[in-house]
Amino acid sequence: MPPTSAGYGTVCPLPLSVPCGRMDRMSGTGETGAGELPPYAERVLAVAELIPAGRVMTYGDVAEWLRDEEPPAGFPETGAGGPRQVGRVMALYGGAVPWWRVVRADGRLLPGSELRALAHYREEGTPLRTAGREADDHIPRLDMRRARWDGHRSG
Repeated sequence: MPPTSAGYGTVCPLPLSVPCGRMDRMSGTGETGAGELPPYAERVLAVAELIPAGRVMTYGDVAEWLRDEEPPAGFPETGAGGPRQVGRVMALYGGAVPWWRVVRADGRLLPGSELRALAHYREEGTPLRTAGREADDHIPRLDMRRARWDGHRSG
């Protein structure tokens, strides 16, 4: 049985590692039918799918990209969200897209998913920086200067 939103009884459309929550501030109304994603979430996930293999965008980059771009045909105007809203969308719905390509601005890997993300980065050839001696976990960071994608479709 799919998980439900805590206290709301809504069935989540995707198998998630965290329970679904109401996303009133991001979707504008909080009114979505069963199995529907809020429009803002759909747009965030669409951007995540555009990021080329071996490249990344920060949560803030995605938010800025969505503010600057016209919504695709069929997507309603949804207002602006910031990095936290993008992170929330990725936490709730990102499992269906290349989630490892939407990252923190400091290049640190997603806590709790470092090894899974690292495997994807190595497979795709994403530029990494060796962990410094002071790093407790010895997990490399992303080389943001080389890995960051500017959102142009040419790559």
